[in-house]
Parts: sequence; structure tokens; C-alpha cells
Amino acid sequence: MTQLPPDAVPSDAVPSDAVRPATPADVPAVRAVTDAAYRPYIERIGVVPVPMEADHAADVAAGRVFVTGDPVVGVLVLVPYEDHLFLDSVAVHPEAAGRGVGRRLLAFVDERARSLGLGEIRLYTNAMMWENQKIYPRYGYAMVERRVDGPYDRFHYRKTL
Repeated sequence: MTQLPPDAVPSDAVPSDAVRPATPADVPAVRAVTDAAYRPYIERIGVVPVPMEADHAADVAAGRVFVTGDPVVGVLVLVPYEDHLFLDSVAVHPEAAGRGVGRRLLAFVDERARSLGLGEIRLYTNAMMWENQKIYPRYGYAMVERRVDGPYDRFHYRKTL
């Protein structure tokens, strides 16, 4: 799949449920969705989740951010490495929960990895985000280790395509 620059496809030609590269105009929505999705975890884990502190504008400019919805309700941050695609963040606005947004985003991650010729996806999640420990295995991810990185106790997952 060849990725077109965001301005090469008229916005009215992209279905609202499609996953597309984020543009600079999406940065406020990327921030809002990320904050809404991760804010409930602050009290539980005792620190601000890393995605909330990300430089969203820089990530968008680097082509790492993908969004879905009109208005935006889902956000992915993907970082390609030589041997795998790193799923840095997946965020679904709480108001869009239960509508298949997360499933659509995770399917896109698989498609993106394949389009880049990468046969593996990696991610990690905070150990206190126990909901994720139920979600990721349902989509083919296997936990490979638990590691403490500073104040973050994380479960590391891997999926082979």
C-alpha cells in the first residue's frame, strides 16, 4: 500500500471511519483525544502517562501519527524500526468507546507494518492499565516481559505477522 501525502487526497474523499495520516491541523484533536483517553489513568498509576506529554506536533510532522473519525476520535502513534513497528500509543476518545474504533486502529497497525515490510509489532502498556492486558492478547499480542522503567511498570508485548 503506497501512502499518499495527506494533501494528495481531498478530505471529502476519505470516509470518516478511515485511518489516515494526521496533518498539522489535527494536532489539537490529537492532543485532546490522547488526553481524554489517558487522563483516567493518572490517579491509578500515580504519574502522567507518557503519551500525554508527547510532542504531538513533532510526531505529526514526522509522519508518526494516524487518526480516524470526523471529528477525530482515535489516534495512533507508530514508529518504524528496522525489524519491527513500535505502537507507541493508541488512544480512543471515551465518548467513542464501544464503536469499534480501537479494533479499526489495531487492524490498521497490522496493515501498516505489512506495508512497510515489517513482520513484527511491539508495544508496551503500564501494568496498572489492566484493561489492556485483556485487549492486546485478543488481537494476537503476546506478553514477552515485564520491566520497570523509572516510575513506569510496563508489560511489553509482541505480535508476529
